[in-house]
Amino acid sequence: MAAGRREGGWGWVIVGCCFMVTVCTRAVTRCISIFFLEFQAEFGADYAATAWIHSLVDCTTMLCAPVGSLVGNRWSPRVAVMGGGFLSSVGLLLSSFSNSLELLYLTMGVLTGLGFALCYTPAIAMVGCYFGRRRALAYGLAMSGSGIGTFVLAPAVQLLIERYSWRGALLVLSAFVANLCVCGALMRPITAQEEEEEEEEEEGEKPGLVSDAELALKLRESDEIIKSPETIIAPPPAQRRRCFTSCFLSSEEFRFLLLPDFLCLAVSFLFLASGCSLPFVYLVPYALSAGVRHQQAAFLMSILGVLDIVGNVTFGWLTDRRCLKAYRLPCYVLAVAMEGLCCLFVPLLRSFQLLVPFAVLYGYFDGAYVALIPVVISDVVGAPYLSSALGVVYFLHAIPYLLSPPVGGWLVDVTGSYSPTFFLSGGALLASAAVISAITGIQRCRRHLNASEDKPRPLCLPDQSERPVSPAGAT
Repeated sequence: MAAGRREGGWGWVIVGCCFMVTVCTRAVTRCISIFFLEFQAEFGADYAATAWIHSLVDCTTMLCAPVGSLVGNRWSPRVAVMGGGFLSSVGLLLSSFSNSLELLYLTMGVLTGLGFALCYTPAIAMVGCYFGRRRALAYGLAMSGSGIGTFVLAPAVQLLIERYSWRGALLVLSAFVANLCVCGALMRPITAQEEEEEEEEEEGEKPGLVSDAELALKLRESDEIIKSPETIIAPPPAQRRRCFTSCFLSSEEFRFLLLPDFLCLAVSFLFLASGCSLPFVYLVPYALSAGVRHQQAAFLMSILGVLDIVGNVTFGWLTDRRCLKAYRLPCYVLAVAMEGLCCLFVPLLRSFQLLVPFAVLYGYFDGAYVALIPVVISDVVGAPYLSSALGVVYFLHAIPYLLSPPVGGWLVDVTGSYSPTFFLSGGALLASAAVISAITGIQRCRRHLNASEDKPRPLCLPDQSERPVSPAGAT
């Protein structure tokens, strides 16, 4: 289907649904840190013990991301998102009745995280199926849900805790997250009506719906995304498409794992995941320790959310411009590096007025790189493999997401200061940017060397005086 006919229409509904999915998953996860002081008072726990709740939610969401991709590919994104919405809502509902921290680990950490995993990856991949030319902008709008959700939910959750206690706040969040089921119901596969009507006379097929994997193959064949053979994998042959869409684990579906560029991104994502969640977990506790009032500390999370939105949309729009499309990866590296630098300066900020600039800068660049992750991955592996690649990438986030918040809490307990935690975050983010920069530089040097070696050399004719004398000219 041509890009002009494909983009827009129901695709914007899909963007809206993905927006709500990011609100209900990522924004709710970010707001879990607001409950930490309540959990510590209720169960007599320390920072490291309560941080495990946030770690388990993030870890389960990312660890089970390939499961979400497989469910979306094998059945449909509608099934995955609706099922995930039900599980996550039930998990928060049961959490409101928990009488121990260990039970919260199971209900809020594992069950809610599993529900989020089923929703997150299929919803993001669905946007890529509907958009090509304006893909970065569509992802920027869809991923801005985490920022808007944080802006709205952070003060709302704090108000709910003050008015209804933490148990009542979790009940309200459970009802709110149930809206994922509505979003899932709206996520129908793209219609192939116009295209199949043109082929109906030749093949005699009726118009209908195509699965996500088949749709991705059609997008590849439409030549909408043109890439060099070195960075893209050819789609499976036509006779193997049925196997491609029906096999639970297909070798064709994960061939992108052999790409050097993807392996480079994978290593970078490990460092990224080790540092990116710590400021969201410990910004509010750090602000409270610096003497900032509760409402002001929660407002810092709102500022993060607002600037997250601005970063999502502006970087998405800018990198869709023709002059910057070739520089999406450097823009991504810049955003990650700026986040790391911001974290290194946090220990110097000991008041609300000084923490506001940090929230502005960190929130903006966080939104920038989050919006570019699906775009950069799509540029590397291609549209047919985007859903599976996102599942693998988010899977790589799992262990760092599991370990980094408790390690950060352990550093707080041991040192009595939040400075080592923010130094850990900044160092990990800078390492992530350095990995991509170093490997990209090495690849460019190799390409230049290969290009210079492949240049045709001028022919060297032998010197006339050195030519052998023919027998006929001999005296």
